[in-house]
Amino acid sequence: MSLIGKEVQPFLAQAYQNGEFISVSEETFKGKWSVLCFYPADFTFVCPTELEDLQNQYATLKDLGVEVYSCSTDTHFTHKAWHDHSPAISKIEYIMIGDPAQKVTRAFDVLDEAEGLAQRGTFIIDPDGIVQAMEINADGIGRDASTIVNKIKAAQYVRNNPGEVCPAKWQEGGQTLKPSLDLVGKI
Repeated sequence: MSLIGKEVQPFLAQAYQNGEFISVSEETFKGKWSVLCFYPADFTFVCPTELEDLQNQYATLKDLGVEVYSCSTDTHFTHKAWHDHSPAISKIEYIMIGDPAQKVTRAFDVLDEAEGLAQRGTFIIDPDGIVQAMEINADGIGRDASTIVNKIKAAQYVRNNPGEVCPAKWQEGGQTLKPSLDLVGKI
């Protein structure tokens, strides 16, 4: 099921960020761009490499007006313990959502029912709470956070420039397209 163009469904979850427990809901995503990255579990193998890589892009994403959220079916208490004991995870400044009731993972359709764990899903959500991009990887395939930065820039450009679209491999400042009959068959 594609969530592209759909509003984030209502949810309420507890999260960990910078030594504090906080509440997060679908309303938290509104008013700014958001990146939500689901991962299977804390204290695992590929997950800390992805989350550390996401932290390495966090300042760039913040400069673009983006807040970052990670989410697994672990509790917010487990996120704190992982943050306190892992050199890679202790660097994380963004919000780590706990979803032991699996409400958030179900709302984004990334729950592996057999395992009770989240799949590796990445969602870009616009300031209206609408999903603009999504990608789901198999458990053994880690994500590269730099690609998220490029997708955010393209999504922001398209939002701010109605009638224009970003072609493949578009980079900020690059040429865009204005879809019309004149372009059909000429690209």
